[in-house]
Amino acid sequence: MRISLLAVLAGSLSLGACATVTRGTTEQITFDSEPPAAMRTSTGLTCPTTPCTLQVDRKSEFVASFSKDGYAPQDVMVQTRVAGSGAAGFAGNILVGGIIGMGVDAATGSTLEHYPNPVTVSLAPLAVSSKYRGRKPAAPRGPVREATPPVS
Repeated sequence: MRISLLAVLAGSLSLGACATVTRGTTEQITFDSEPPAAMRTSTGLTCPTTPCTLQVDRKSEFVASFSKDGYAPQDVMVQTRVAGSGAAGFAGNILVGGIIGMGVDAATGSTLEHYPNPVTVSLAPLAVSSKYRGRKPAAPRGPVREATPPVS
């Protein structure tokens, strides 16, 4: 009797944290832009050019910043929310993992997902005044010569 009770308890603890086991603690997020651009996050992750996919902790919320010369930079807030499958895994702890499993899932963020995912932006070109559109760049100038003062 005592051995079977210990076996059931050990089995329950080993299956605890259902969402952590089934979903993991990280998620892949895809970043894309038109035109392709460099991207960095407020947490220090970077892509030299889009599209790219990064592995991110499920609990991490951050700002993705896209930039390219000649275009206005754009920032996108990437947040977390409880995922449908994450909630199901969390609820599974009631049957199998108990309070320990619920605590592990909550601490690891395994019940969360990021949105938006994928993160997609369209960068706007910087406006060029019609006065300068179609003009060639000015020729480089040499040193400025001062006029000789009149001699009286």
